[in-house]
Amino acid sequence: MSSFFALLSRMRHISRWGLMRGQRENLQEHAAMTAILAHALAVIRRDALGLPGPCPDAAASAALFHDAAEILTGDLPTPVKYFGPEIRDAYRRVEAAAAERLCAMLPQAIRPVYRPLLTGGGDADVQAVVKAADKLAAYLKCVEELAAGNTEFTGAADNTLAKLRAMQRPEVDYFLEHFSAGFGGCLDELTGGAEGG
Repeated sequence: MSSFFALLSRMRHISRWGLMRGQRENLQEHAAMTAILAHALAVIRRDALGLPGPCPDAAASAALFHDAAEILTGDLPTPVKYFGPEIRDAYRRVEAAAAERLCAMLPQAIRPVYRPLLTGGGDADVQAVVKAADKLAAYLKCVEELAAGNTEFTGAADNTLAKLRAMQRPEVDYFLEHFSAGFGGCLDELTGGAEGG
């Protein structure tokens, strides 16, 4: 018997943004949003911008699993994770070992499908879109918190937006221009006042 999928279901118990005051977000919620955004970025790249890029479905699948190793490692706060090169590199090794441990829980016949999803291996174009979607998900979380009046996320929003811009990915710029403002809106604004009492 394998505990792989049972462990994946526990992603909902791993909290993100541990040092920040605000609406709690768990790893499962983050993975789902990152998958939605990775799919969107791949579609935008291909269909709106006419640029080569990964299959949207492949990007979404990779995004669903991009932080799965944190089931075993937990989510280390960003200031700690990136405190210095030694800590960053050590944490990457711990995450890689955790991903391999998860993969080893799977039956041999299906490991080849899941290994690149768990380890971040596989297609470089897919991984680039997932990385952008992951950063975009963090930025949009900040936008939502700021819209709710939580100034705790001001610095994180500025820092994350600067990192997004530095990626120089046209699909990210397109998303920010066309879709990001809605994340700061209230429900009536998003639905055109369709929500009734």
